[in-house]
This record gives sequence, C-alpha cells and structure tokens, in this order.
Amino acid sequence: MDQSALQLVSEIGTNLRRQARPNKDFIVKSLRQAASSLSQLEQASSPEALKKLKPLTEAIVHGLLQHRDKDVRLLVAICVTEMFRVMAPEPPFVDKYLRDVFKLILSTFTELADTASPLFSRRAKIVETVARCKCCVIMLDIDCSDLVLEMFNIFFSVARVHHQQTLINDVLSVMVHILNEEASQPLLDVVLQNLVKEGRDADSASSQLAVSVIQTCADKLESFVCGFLTSCILDRDAVGSELKEFYHEIIFKIFKCAPQMLLAVIPNLTQELLTDQVDVRLKAVNLIGKLFTLPDHHIAQRYQDLFIEFLKRFSDKSVEVRVSALQCAKVCYMTNPSGVESQEVLSSLEGRLLDFDDRVRTQAVIVACDLAMYNMRCFPPKLISQTTERLRDKKIPVRKKALQKMMEVYRDYCNKCSEGYMTISDHFEQIPCKVLMLCFDKDCMEFRSQNMELVLAEDLFPAVLSVEERTRHWIHLFSLFTPLHIKALNSILSQKQRLQSEMRTYLAIRKKEKGNNSEEMQKRYKVSFSKMAVSFADPSKAEECFHKLNQMKDNNIFNSLALLLDELQFTDARTSRDTFLNMIGEKHQNFEFLRTLSSKCSYNIFSSEHVRCILYDVSSKSPVNKHLEAASIRLLLAITSFFPVLLRGSESQFRMLLEESDPINEKLIEVLAKAGTHISVKLSEIYPFLKRVCLEGNRVQSKYAVSAVAALVDTSKQFIFSSLCKELVDSLVGGQNIPTVLQSLGCLAQYSVSTFESQDGEITPCIYQKIFQVGSSDFVDSFNDVSGCSDSCKLKIYGLKALVKSFLPHRGTQIKRQINVLWDILSTMLQKGETAEGITSCENDKACIRLAAAKSVLRLSRRWDFHISPEIFHFTISMAKDDSPLVRRLFLDKAHKLLKEHAIPSRYACAFAMATSDCLKDLQDDSLKYMAEFVKDYSREAQLHQISGVQEGLITDFPAYIVVFLIHLLAHDTSFPPMDSLDEETYARFCSPLFVLLQALINASNADGALDNVKDSVLYLICIFRAIKRSEDVIDVERTPLHVLADIGHSFVTLTNHNGLSASHAPGQILLPSSLYKSNSRCLTQSCFDEHFVKRVIQIFKSNISLPASTLPKRGRKCQEDRTQADVVKDNKLILASCKIVNLSKDGRAEAQKPEKEGNSTGGRRRKRALSPSAPGSVAFHDCSNNDYPSGVSKKSETSLEKEILSSCDSVATISSLGGSNVSIQNFKSNTIDVEHSNHPRAKLKGPCSLKEISKKAEALVGQRIKFLSPVDKCFYSGTVDGYNSQNNTHKITCDSSGDVQLVCLASESWETISDDSLEEKQKQKVGRKASVDTSASEITDMNEAAVPRRTRRQKKLN
Repeated sequence: MDQSALQLVSEIGTNLRRQARPNKDFIVKSLRQAASSLSQLEQASSPEALKKLKPLTEAIVHGLLQHRDKDVRLLVAICVTEMFRVMAPEPPFVDKYLRDVFKLILSTFTELADTASPLFSRRAKIVETVARCKCCVIMLDIDCSDLVLEMFNIFFSVARVHHQQTLINDVLSVMVHILNEEASQPLLDVVLQNLVKEGRDADSASSQLAVSVIQTCADKLESFVCGFLTSCILDRDAVGSELKEFYHEIIFKIFKCAPQMLLAVIPNLTQELLTDQVDVRLKAVNLIGKLFTLPDHHIAQRYQDLFIEFLKRFSDKSVEVRVSALQCAKVCYMTNPSGVESQEVLSSLEGRLLDFDDRVRTQAVIVACDLAMYNMRCFPPKLISQTTERLRDKKIPVRKKALQKMMEVYRDYCNKCSEGYMTISDHFEQIPCKVLMLCFDKDCMEFRSQNMELVLAEDLFPAVLSVEERTRHWIHLFSLFTPLHIKALNSILSQKQRLQSEMRTYLAIRKKEKGNNSEEMQKRYKVSFSKMAVSFADPSKAEECFHKLNQMKDNNIFNSLALLLDELQFTDARTSRDTFLNMIGEKHQNFEFLRTLSSKCSYNIFSSEHVRCILYDVSSKSPVNKHLEAASIRLLLAITSFFPVLLRGSESQFRMLLEESDPINEKLIEVLAKAGTHISVKLSEIYPFLKRVCLEGNRVQSKYAVSAVAALVDTSKQFIFSSLCKELVDSLVGGQNIPTVLQSLGCLAQYSVSTFESQDGEITPCIYQKIFQVGSSDFVDSFNDVSGCSDSCKLKIYGLKALVKSFLPHRGTQIKRQINVLWDILSTMLQKGETAEGITSCENDKACIRLAAAKSVLRLSRRWDFHISPEIFHFTISMAKDDSPLVRRLFLDKAHKLLKEHAIPSRYACAFAMATSDCLKDLQDDSLKYMAEFVKDYSREAQLHQISGVQEGLITDFPAYIVVFLIHLLAHDTSFPPMDSLDEETYARFCSPLFVLLQALINASNADGALDNVKDSVLYLICIFRAIKRSEDVIDVERTPLHVLADIGHSFVTLTNHNGLSASHAPGQILLPSSLYKSNSRCLTQSCFDEHFVKRVIQIFKSNISLPASTLPKRGRKCQEDRTQADVVKDNKLILASCKIVNLSKDGRAEAQKPEKEGNSTGGRRRKRALSPSAPGSVAFHDCSNNDYPSGVSKKSETSLEKEILSSCDSVATISSLGGSNVSIQNFKSNTIDVEHSNHPRAKLKGPCSLKEISKKAEALVGQRIKFLSPVDKCFYSGTVDGYNSQNNTHKITCDSSGDVQLVCLASESWETISDDSLEEKQKQKVGRKASVDTSASEITDMNEAAVPRRTRRQKKLN
C-alpha cells in the first residue's frame, strides 16, 4: 500500500474535521485530493489502514453526508465507494451510518440517465466501483431491502439504449450480486414489470436489462417465476400482484429469453384453453400464437397436448377465439411450412372457410391468401380452390375481401410465373374465372360489369407485367372458361365497346358543332351522356360529370380522349393515359371520373399487341402451344367480336394462319367474318379459300365463310355472290356435299336476296323435288346415335333451314318470292312429320321433322308472324305435348331461349303452360321455371316502359295477354271435355295449363314482390276474361269452350287472389286478335257452369298439383313504392292490339267508335276512371290482314282472311304497334287497310291502294322525324327523312345522334313517327295504353305488294 497516499488521506480527513463550517471550495478541493489518493490505494483491509481512514470517515458521517451541493455529494460518493473498495470486504463505516451512505450512493445512480452531463463519467465510475467491490450486498446484511428495491427501480429507470455496454454490464453485475445473494418476490416483480415494458427507447432498454437479469439469474428466479405464473394460470383471482394482468406477455418474454425456466408452466396453458372464460381462452390462444413465432423452440413438437388443444380452438364457440386462432395459424405455418404441424393447421384453416360466421370466414380468407403468397409453390391446390370459392360467399363483405385478397394472390402468382419461379397452374388460373362470375352478382353494385371492367384492366395483372405474359395467362384462362365465363367477359367487353363507340360519336359531334349551344344540340348531348353513363357504377353521377366535362374549354382534354380511343397498342395507350392524367392533375374536381373514363376509353384489357401474341403462339406450332391452340383461337374470336379493329397490322399473319390451318378452323373463319370490314384484306386473295370452304367444308365452316365473303365484298363486286351462287347451285343439282351447299345457299340468301332469287328457279324446285319429296327408302341411311335422326331426315331439315333463311334476310331487302308454299310445307311437317304427301318415314324421323318445323315457325315469327295462321300457331305450340320427350325438351328450350332474348312474340310462351302437365317430372319442373322467368322478365320490362315514359306502354307487353292465346289453344284442343260432362277431375286436369299460367301471373315472387304489379295482373286478367265472354270464336262460331274457359279462369283468379284489385282503375276497352275472336252477336255472357262446379274444379287442381305458394308480397323497390296506380293504368281505355276496333255495347250490338270531343279525349290528357259494370266488358277486335291475301300467305287462308276483314270493318282505327313485342313500332305493310278519320259515325274502309298512291304516301314521309330499327346493328335510332327513292323503295334518313346518312327500306324495317312535342308534353298527352297490332302479326309483311304507311292517332294524314 502507498503509505504517502494513505497519509495524505488521513491529513485531508483531519483538516475537514477541524473546519467547523468549511466553504464549498475547500471541501471540493479536499475531496478531489482524497479521491485521487484513494484511487491509488489497493485493497488492504488492515487495522492500520482503517486507522488512517478514520479521520475522513468521521468527516463524512458527521457532516458531508448531509451536504446539499451536488458536486460535493458526488465527490463524497466517489470517496465512499473507493473506501469500500480499499477496505473490502469489511465496510469502512459502522452499521449505523451505512444506510445513509448507501442513500448517498443511490442518489448518484439517479443521474445516470443524463449521458450529456460532464459528470456522467464519474457517476459511471461509481457504478463500476460498486460492482467490483460488491458493497451493495451489505444492504441486505443491514436489513435495507427497501434500498435494494429502490436501487433496482433506479437502475431500470435510468437505463438507455445508448448507454455504453460497460455501464450496462456494471449495473447488471450489481443486480445479479443482489439476486444471487438473496432473491425475493418484490425484486422479481420489479424485473417483470420492466420486462413487459415496450415502446419508448427507455422502456426498450429497461426491458432488455430485465431480459439480461432473467437470463443471468434464471436458476435463482425460476422458482419465483414458476410459482407466480402457475398461480396466475390456475387461480388468477388469488394473486395479489398487479402483474397478473400481464402474465401472458410475461410468459412469452421469459420463454423467449429463458425457455428452460417455464418447462413446468407451459403445459398448464392447456387449462386456459379449456376454461369457460372467453377472454382467458382468447389470451391463451394469442400467447400460443406468439410462441409459434419462435422458430428455434418448436412449441408444437415439444408440447403435443397443448398443440392438439390449440387446434380445437379453431372450432371454439367464440367467434373472437376462432378469429384469433386463425391469426395464430398464419405464424405457425410460416415458422415451419414443411412440418407436420403446419399441415394440421392448414386442415383446420380449411374448415374455417365454411364457418357460419362471416367474420371468421373473412379472416380465414385473409390467412389463406397470405400463406399462399408466402409459400406459393408448395401451398395445397385444394385450399387455393376452396379459398377462391369464397368469392361466392353469401355475405357481401366476405366476397369483397375475398376479391381483394385473391387479386393480390393472382398478381403475385403472375410475377412468379414471369420470373420462372413457377409454371402456369390451373388452380391459380381459376381465380380470374371465379372473379368473372361475380358479374352475375345482383346484390352488390361493386361486382357489376361496370366495376369488373376496371378489375380486369387495372387489378388483375401486375402493372409491370408484359403483354406477352398477360396473353399467356389469358390463353390459359380460355382453356378453363365455361359458357358462363364467356358470357360474363362478353358483357364487360360489349359495355366497353359501346362506351368507346358512343364517345367517338360525341367527340365527333362536339368537334363538328363547336360553339353550337342550341337546345337541340344539348338534347343530343344529353342522350349521348345517358348512354355512356350506363357504363359507370353510378350512372346519375357519371351523367352529371359528363355535363361538366362538356363545359370544359380545354381542347387538350378532348384531344387526349380521342387519342386514347385510337391508340391500339397496349403500351402506347398506357403512356397516353398517364400523360392525360398528369395533365389533369389529382387536384382536379373530376379527377376520379376522368381517371375511370380514360381507363374505359383505353385498350387496356385487350390490344393489338395481344392479338399479335396470340397469332404468334398459334403459328409457332410447338407442342405446348398446340395444346392451347383452341383456347388461343377462342380468345382471338372473343377479342375481335367486340374490337375487330385490333386485328389491323396483323392481316398477313392471320391470312397465312387461316389458309394453312389443317383441318380448317371455323373459328378463324368466324374471326375473318367479324373483322372483315375493319381490316385491309383483299377479297381476291382469300376468295379461293373461302369458296372452297363454302363448297367442301362442313356446315359451320360454310356459314362463316359466306359471312366472311359478305364482310369483304365491295359494293362494286356484288357479282362475286352471283358467281358463288352458280357454283353452289351446280353442286346442289349434282348432289355434291349437299348439307354444306344448302347451308351456304341459305346464308348467301340472307346477305344477297337478289342473287338467291335469280337462282331460285333452280334452288327451290331442287329442294322440293330431290329432298322433300323423296322417301327415306331412296337413301342409304345411317342413324345418329344421339338424336336418332337418319341422314335423309337431316337432309330434309337442312333444306328446310335453307328455305327459312331465304325469307329472313339480314338487311331490310325487299323479297319478291311468295312464302305461301313454305307455310303449306310447314303445316304438313307439323301435323304429319313428313315433308310431302305420300312420304313414309320412321317415328324418329317424324319427330325430328316436327321439331325442325316448329323451330322454323319460331324463327319466321320474328318477321313473318303476321302471316302465321292460327292453325300453324296451334300446331307449333302443340310441340310442347309431342309424343317424343326429346322433341318436347328441345322445343321448350328453344322457345325459352328466344323469349329470353325477346326475339319472338310473347304468345309463344303458351308452350310453357301446355308443358306443365308433362308426364316427365324434369320437363314439368323446367316448364314451371321457364314460365316463372318469362312472367318476371316481361312484367319488369313492361313496367319499365310504363314508368320511364320513353315509350308508351303496351298492354300486350304484359305477360297476362298470352292468356288470350292460351284459351283459344285449349278451346280447340281435341281432348276438351264434353260440354255436357260435369266431371270436375277431368276439367281440372284439362285446365291445368291455364291454372298454372294464372298462378304464375299472380304470384308475387314473379312480380319482384311488388303488390301493385300483382294487382295490375289480376285486373288485366279479369278484364280479358270478360272480353272473351263477349266474343265468339272466328274459326268455329258454334263452339263455346272459349266462354267455359273464360268462366273458369275468371273464377280461378277471383278465388286465388287475396290482395284485392288495383284501386278502381279498370280498362274501358280490351282488344282481342280478330284472327281468333270476333264480336258475339248473341251476347252470350251467362256462365256455362254453376259457381260451385267451378270452385270444385279449382280445388281439385290445387289439391292434386304442386304449385309455388303465392306469398303475401312486400312492397317493391323504391320506384315501385312511390308509384301510384294512376301511373300504371293511365287512361280510360286499355287497348291491347289494333288495326280495326269494334266496340260492343251492353246489348252486344256492334257500335261505331265515335271521336271524342276535346274535353273528353283520351289523347288530350289522362284521367282516372271508376270501375263500372260496362267498362271492363267493353271489347274490340284487331286485325292486320289485307283486302287481298298477301303475296306470302297460303291460299288456304284466303277465305278466312276475307271473312276476317268483313267481320271487323264496322269500326276501324289505325293504332299501330308491333304485336307481341315490347317496343311500340310502326311498319310499312303491303296492301294494308288504310283508314281515314271521318266525322261520320263510321269510318270508311278504303279499297286496295294503287302503286301510285303508295308512292305518294311514302314520299309524304319526307321531312318527318321517325324512330327506326337500323338494319345494320338492330338498334333503334331517331332521325329525319330527307328523301325517298321510288325505284328501290328506300328512304334517305339522317340520324340525330351521329349525323350519319342511312338508306333504309322502311317497308322491311320497324319504325314509328316522332312527335315534335317535348317528352314532358308527350307524357301529358299520352293516350292511355297504346294499342298493338295482332300479336300473330309479323314485323314484316310480304314486299311483293306495295307498302302503305300506317298512322297513329297523333299522325297527320298522308293522303
């Protein structure tokens, strides 16, 4: 020991003791010298050293310990700790002073947080000295546990993350010395409190210090930790510590740093998973989930019982617990994806995808998608598929979240495929398939095609994915697509195409009419905006935004939109769109709308680059591409069907592919047919190939080949059709490949009527003589295993189809040939199943012939329904009760398809009613389903026409009107019960088709739950039945089944309906088709049966036949809730169809219809009418027949037609519309009865018109505005008639919307005149229900006779 240093310390102590009140400077100087000297001394616990240090010791305890100056107290603490070091292990102070000494030392520890202080190093030195000499242990000996506890708290509170590691080690050493000497629960509590602190830097440092303490003193603390945690788990309420609320987190923290301490604790968590307390189970599950995140500890393997009980929590009764378990499953799987436990977790996850709670299903979707992205290559395909099924979940929020997450998964999958990490997989490609099916979701606006377009364009693929990769995925998708997927995609693409087309029209008008702000121009803009707004999720808001866009003055915006519409390249379109959006700026008030609009205007789903990639893949002929060749061509067809312009630039590659395809691919020919008018392909280069297909290909190929020729042929090269037709006729006469030749001829006739008619002298006789009039014995027949139809039968059907097509031209071309012979053949086919008299065929062939004839009538009814006689109509509907189940099935399916497309008159829905009594259960069920769909669809359509005011609603639009035809069908059924029979069961069985139809009409579920709609149907039916009671059968006047059926139907509706009638509004007049009904001169109005008999018939029907129950309807949608009956039944008369009106007075005599005065005119204003005894019974008949039979009508019908005209000429009005249609249309009719308005009581019927008069009437349309059905795209357009060419019977019409000029033969197209009144004025002046022509009338009459324009009551006379 250095004696000089020790002597100096002794002298300093003596000097300090001598000073009664020493000043600070003296004390500081003295203590610095003492501290310096003490630091030079080595440890020497001897009496001599103690004696030398005694003066300084006494100076400290008798004054310096209580000094308040920080500097002094710091120097005193330094000296004290040095004295402890020198005198160790013996303390330099007596016990009574040690407490104050340690308080002084602890006070210096509180300043350790201030690392910026110049005294920080001295304070750190004190800690180092204390740690080295272990003097703090003395506090335990002198019973200063409180100071120990305080010291622990001070150390945790001053710990900082930026402290030097040496200081942290010294602090840890001090604490470890204490715990190793005497661990206690209070000290453990301090450690644990700081263990669970997190957040700030200080908390993180203290938590890390606690971790270090636990790791270092694990053995000493284990018993305290296990005891505390076990008590919390088993009986938490008995634990007094506040830490019991955080024991789950404590377990996790300790297990993370010292898992060996909790070997006895972790198994006890099983008890928590089994407890009844939800919050405890929830915390236990969360804890176990956190433990799973520790990859090196293998919790699932070490604690099998705990893991098994954890898996059971996936089916816990608490939703919160199940959701928490799913969240834990994610971390468990990610810890060890290949482990057995991970597979068990995935199995439990799979079950939660079908959980009854939507929150659990949502979480299961999130977890499954996250795990799929984490380990996509090895993730179970089954689980991917089941997760994708949640896109069809019954809850909208689940579907939305599933869409979001599945899009993330698919984008990640696409990225991995492009990087070569994965190959294309069917399971992942099913994701877009399921996404497309969301288009059929009617419950959620976000899933409608307007929004799904944006999903396909912006969310389906990663933004950086190349066009080549996108095309690869699209091709594979098409290999998985079903017809429903194609339908959904087509709805999206067609919507996009319509918007782009309308946007081009708008931009062209705006550029042409710049500065024109006239009212007419504003109307045109409004119409255009309303059409485009339909493509947006919120049409009303979009229309408002379009108006704001139109008011912008910056032409750069409109030029950019025009550029987007013309940019066919995907990358260029994306660049142009980005430039456009940058020009607009995100702060623009319409930025979101313009962002969406620019997306819809861009070719961002498919582009010309996609088309080139498809053609390249198909042309490469590699085995991989060969497998997907069919899908590639289907994709190409889907693109060009809506965007044929995208084939531009690839014509040579496409032509090469088309000509080199072996075998010939009809889809490629169809692509050419659709895109022909939009691409640069010379017909001369490809005509030899197309001609060969027309002559030698199959029927499908030849159909598209003719269409392709028509698309590519120039108006100056129409001779090509003549040349082709001659070769086809030669082949037909020569008997070469007859099925294909017939198809080619039929299709050619639709495109070039004149060419077909020039060769008709050879074609038609050849078909009649060599096909129709040849028996099956003249053929070497083979039978088709599927249909059972022989080759000869097929050939006859092909011949029939060719003839039918020749009368259904695509464009409104004038037809000079007569159709009467075809009607005769169809009648024979329908009745006998033969094509000619004296021909004998097998039963299967007869069934196929009958079916083909019935389908032909359906097809012809689109345009020739005027000329379909009641007999042919009856025979056609009777196919629903044909002997062959296959015929019944195919006919009903065809009728359902055409009615769903609104392609045929509604009266053909009678077939569904007739088939509801079918002996086959599946046919019966399908008929009921078809009937319900028909009623629902047509009711909604008719209501929309009424409410919108865009077009006057027709009563014939309502499905209730087909009762008129069904009753006539049943009345002429050969199985009608004898009139003198009172067998209720027989009548119930026979009338079941009528009952089924009536039940469907008044079933609330078929009226969208709207009570008003049901009441309307009931009212219409009652009025129809009363009208039939006041009429006679045209075909057989002596028969009275009409009245019997009307009585029964009236009683059924009255007894079945429980909702009451529709207020007091009733039709004042009902029009019945004059081809079926005429006025009843005998005024037979009494019931044919007593009321009790009818009631028994109805009761027997209801008890024997299972029908959907008519539930009490709820009020409909908002528009239906607010709509009053005055909006539905708008005026004094309901006129169902008309060309000639015969009013019957109460006594049954025919009365002339007198024109009403202005004050009472139904055309001037609407007025309510009260239900009167006579009003609903007023009946009139309509007829659209001619004075002479039309050129296309069979001579068999001549007599009946003449009678029909004479029987209905008492009172005539010209209220014209298309019967059986839901669009009010006016046609040119050949030799149509012309009517003059007269002041006389009776209007006079004019005789046949001369060609000169007809020409004058057609010329009278010049200058008038009309709405017409365009022969090009079958859409309605409004325009002005600017001229008339009498040579070819065409009118020159300038369209309002685009300014385009069209030459239209109005004699062959549907049209109506447009009043100059505004829409509001029209609605005020609307004449009740607009009448319809005979629903058995066609849209087109034979053009062999001159056409005369009809006039509505609002029209001026043309003559």
